[in-house]
Amino acid sequence: MAVAPHLVEPLSRVLLGRLADARARTDELFSLIKADALYDRPIPERHRIVFYIGHLEAFDWNLLRERLFPIAPFHADFDRLFAFGIDPVDGGLPKDRPDDWPAIAQVREYVARVRSELDVELDSIFDGPERKTEFAPDLLLNVAIEHRLMHAETLGYMFHQLPLDRKVRPSADEVIETLSIKERMIHIPEGVVTLGLSRSSGVFGWDNEFEQEQVEVPAFEIDEFKVTNEQFLGFLNSGGYKNRDLWTEADWKWRSDAGIDHPVFWVPRDGQWFYRGMFEEISLPLNWPVYLSHAEASAYARWAGKSLPTEAQWQRAAFGENGQIAGMGNFDFRRWDPAPVNSQMAGRSQYGVGDIFGNGWEWTSSLFAPLPGFQKFPFYPGYSADFFDGKHYVMKGGSSRTAACMMRPSFRNWFQPHYQYVYAGFRCVRSA
Repeated sequence: MAVAPHLVEPLSRVLLGRLADARARTDELFSLIKADALYDRPIPERHRIVFYIGHLEAFDWNLLRERLFPIAPFHADFDRLFAFGIDPVDGGLPKDRPDDWPAIAQVREYVARVRSELDVELDSIFDGPERKTEFAPDLLLNVAIEHRLMHAETLGYMFHQLPLDRKVRPSADEVIETLSIKERMIHIPEGVVTLGLSRSSGVFGWDNEFEQEQVEVPAFEIDEFKVTNEQFLGFLNSGGYKNRDLWTEADWKWRSDAGIDHPVFWVPRDGQWFYRGMFEEISLPLNWPVYLSHAEASAYARWAGKSLPTEAQWQRAAFGENGQIAGMGNFDFRRWDPAPVNSQMAGRSQYGVGDIFGNGWEWTSSLFAPLPGFQKFPFYPGYSADFFDGKHYVMKGGSSRTAACMMRPSFRNWFQPHYQYVYAGFRCVRSA
């Protein structure tokens, strides 16, 4: 899938078409789940599936109705429930039961009515008199569209953890043949890299993508490809999970307390390793990127005598001097699972770094923090700022389930270091 520039369209039926496409994308995802599994919780830290069916519409409804349209709520209880979920009493993991939630028929009725009322109002923008609003409608629609597409990815990795018999399999991924992989590192010369966006650029971005800054990056070397399952198997077989010296104090406590001894996408059985695919378990594909937590990636990097790249290093290796994306990659919902790391030989960066556009987010060593000139979205103040806590790390790139619009160079993803479930791998760097 080729990457195209993502510019802000003027408020037009193009944006409404993109919203309709995003709705179809998430509707398709929910259709994969069997009816008796809609109240399951595949990942302990996440809500039950039923929450997300209502949440996507409640988000659009609360965002757009309150700021663009003079219409009253018709189900305030659902507006709040599906905005926030059922809060844990003690602030820990959710402890609700399936029968604490509304019947699925009620949820779907709410979804249908929200869409119907919003669509009438959105259509009226083209036919009625010009309206003065505090926030530009095109900005809010882009937020609604990308919010939904982000959930299309998070729902993907949630559903990945659902037992196979709780899902309905669509068509299978195509089989990709690749060349053998020779491990090597690519030299990246010193130079300047651009992080973020300029507010005058006309490009849509989330609040953490502004304001643009230039960063000097000394020369370094970076792995040509993401670390594969085969390479990580070497770490595991050498006792990496049992070597206290490879882990920070916090990471070691997490690993020990939770009994973590292998990546969550790996399944041990009868002395062999299998991979937990979306719709089947297969023998561990050695040339696929390993998906794992930041803590596990950091331990491997120490074992290899290297480190994780900073956000600026990754950006320079990916986008070089011109800051533009060129090439192909496994993204935009192309596959349900990863592909071999050398399957997109045309998708190399300016410096020859491979598999850097899609096929798995990549952990960096940079804590998620505001760029200079950061300003909260006043209509979504907690989107980024709540995570500027020194406990989350930047991820760059994208996965097979990342929408093309979020493959722009400035996009920043982030997670806490002990979260294993996201479609995230890594590559290592060392000083030149």
